[in-house]
Amino acid sequence: MGNEITLAGDLIQTISQSRQNALRKVNEELINMYWKVGEYLAAESHKASFGDAYIDSIAEEIQKAFPGIKGFNRRGLYRMKKFYETYKDDEFVTTLLSQISWSNHLAIISKAKSEEERHFYIALCAKENYSARELSRQIDSGYYERYMLSKEKLLPEPIKGLKENPFLDSYVIEFLDLPSNYKESDLRKGLIRNMKDFILEVGKDFTFIDEEYRVQVGGKDFKIDLLFFHRGLQCLVAFELKIGEFKPEYISKMDFYLEALDRQKKKENENPSVGIILCASKDDEVVEYAMSRTLSPMMVAEYQLQLPDKSVMQKKLQELINMPLIEDGEGGNVE
Repeated sequence: MGNEITLAGDLIQTISQSRQNALRKVNEELINMYWKVGEYLAAESHKASFGDAYIDSIAEEIQKAFPGIKGFNRRGLYRMKKFYETYKDDEFVTTLLSQISWSNHLAIISKAKSEEERHFYIALCAKENYSARELSRQIDSGYYERYMLSKEKLLPEPIKGLKENPFLDSYVIEFLDLPSNYKESDLRKGLIRNMKDFILEVGKDFTFIDEEYRVQVGGKDFKIDLLFFHRGLQCLVAFELKIGEFKPEYISKMDFYLEALDRQKKKENENPSVGIILCASKDDEVVEYAMSRTLSPMMVAEYQLQLPDKSVMQKKLQELINMPLIEDGEGGNVE
């Protein structure tokens, strides 16, 4: 086996480089397209008829022409307009814009506080070939501020784990029109892993139990996306993550899971289990609680007080939905 790898080493390098070049070219076309759309909308914005209704009409026409295309809702179109208006007179970044992914651009525009900071992270991404997840780690760690304050200029913080492909972006994959079931399954797995880490960060009382936790009802196995134990509430907390718009039947399914947990897993001294449903779609992020009907109004209030705030989880979903679809590990590494 070792000899085979050695013999094919040059070919593997050639194939890998060609795939990287192809993704880079697709990303370049994608960024140029967003730039042209932003330029068009910026010009149209001077007309009296320009507004949400106008943007909604454009989004509707594009969706009819390209069903399911990512990023062309009202929010996405305004982002393209802002992208163009932010950089149209900025000569420093003109040659760098297509060298980083659209998800990186969205993170920089939304999080950078000044033109200098935007320049810094764009140049950093282009030099270090950062994926959106890697860039977010550097921004969240305050790397720009620490770099500017340091006497000896800091090197970028190393990213643990395998290096991600910076151009394997969710928008690039949508642009290539890969099968929807392939995209959704990998996106969902990536969201589950990232949401697990996020819950452990923001919820000091959460203890992680398992991912895809099995419960058995009527001889059939069912899997709960994420299961935690909350020490403050003394109860199990089940998380279900859905791709797409919220549907009322998600509540019924969660109630089914909670009943199974309370019958099979809950200990006598513990409180009834609670469920949290997270729905991530292209247009909106929805968070809903599911609680046992046996809970008193006082206990319901206590649960809501100690569980992560809905708006915080919605904001995190919004960030995650713009991260790369394919990640290391079980999400399906394409490198």
